[in-house]
Amino acid sequence: MGRANILVIDDEDLMREYVEESLTRAGHTVKGASSGKEGLAAFAQGNFDLVITDLKMAPMDGIEVVRRVRRERSAVPCIVMTAYGTIETAVQAMKDGAEDYILKPFTPDELDLSVARALERQRMAEENRYLRQAVNGPFRFDAMVGKSPAMLKVHDQIRKVSHSKSTVLIRGESGTGKELVARAIHYTGDRKDKPFIKVNCAALSAGLLESELFGHEKGAFTGAIDKKIGRFELADGGTLLLDEVSEMALDLQPKLLRALQEREIDRVGGNKPIPVDTRIIATSNRALEKAVEKGQFREDLFFRLNVIPMQLPALRERRDDVPALIAHYLDHFARENGRKGLRIDTTTRTRLEAYPWPGNVRELQNALERAVVLASGDSLGEADFPFLRGEAPPAPNGHATNGGGLRVGMTVAQMEKELILKTLENCGDNRTRAAEILQISVRTLRNKLNEYKESGARGA
Repeated sequence: MGRANILVIDDEDLMREYVEESLTRAGHTVKGASSGKEGLAAFAQGNFDLVITDLKMAPMDGIEVVRRVRRERSAVPCIVMTAYGTIETAVQAMKDGAEDYILKPFTPDELDLSVARALERQRMAEENRYLRQAVNGPFRFDAMVGKSPAMLKVHDQIRKVSHSKSTVLIRGESGTGKELVARAIHYTGDRKDKPFIKVNCAALSAGLLESELFGHEKGAFTGAIDKKIGRFELADGGTLLLDEVSEMALDLQPKLLRALQEREIDRVGGNKPIPVDTRIIATSNRALEKAVEKGQFREDLFFRLNVIPMQLPALRERRDDVPALIAHYLDHFARENGRKGLRIDTTTRTRLEAYPWPGNVRELQNALERAVVLASGDSLGEADFPFLRGEAPPAPNGHATNGGGLRVGMTVAQMEKELILKTLENCGDNRTRAAEILQISVRTLRNKLNEYKESGARGA
């Protein structure tokens, strides 16, 4: 749990001191106030990350404190303490801006959990504000580059599903913009002011992914020295993106299925179900039907995820959009790198428009960025896009090659390394796509790259 500067407001001295002591022991910096008026005066003078206030105080109650705190600094979360734990009271506190409420009497662990949840949501909210600016900026939904029939169909689907709670499964090749579409669904819908949280299912082992998704209790396993709030809880009220869900381990899939069916989760090591209102969007670049046939993915989970299916077109299927994409990214990266006025010569532009772009929009984006950054003149030509001429990287040690980076006398291990690195480069460093082409798992690819990094460090 992150350390924070916390303001505690309560007119009962014993309760206020109890909360102050508990939070101080947890490592936080704490300031106490004995009334709403005193608390707001302290808030105006200090830089607080969190406010914890009692509900029933006179003459200013906790609801009014929350209203004024939110009015002054809307980003600062508030937790309301109450011994009057009716549904109506809790709902009113949340309506007026409280992040959470906690019922008296409570234990230090319960207090720690509420604080951890509020602080983590605040951190996520900061990230989401940044991402929302990105979505509402050059890459906002309405400005998604492309007016081809295939992309107009995607735009229409986004509009239709953005205001629903239904689970969406977005499929398409790597580099087609699955995550961008997921963000567009969230930020144009009713949940746009709530968290948008992403989990890459391909990047974590089954054990780590389970803890990341559902959280864990203190002592649940070796190394669980503190309680962890999972992404399902953090995304409560908002959207959870399960990126590359097809890579999720088979033994973890039943727990995800239960969370989708019951709208509740269990932390690792916990014994109390936690209700969540989290909208799920999943992505996959694999044919999940084939994974089901092979026994690699549960059929019931596939049906639960595939409530609203979306298929994103590959760039070769919307070639009319390629000229607009080239113009868009050339302008974007030229501005970003202080290279306004940079252009592409006519011959090269024609060849770029005809290129198949197997890595889709991501490959095109990376190619334009690389060319702009490395350009030496005011015009980009074929020399700035080596792939147009089928050029391979220089051979190691200057040896002659039999094509690509391979050469006579190389060991099998060296050939494997050359193949992996070249494939990764051609995929714009997209590991999922490279692993798919090489027909190995993402985990195997990651281990190979770590081996190359370690051997390089030893040889340095």
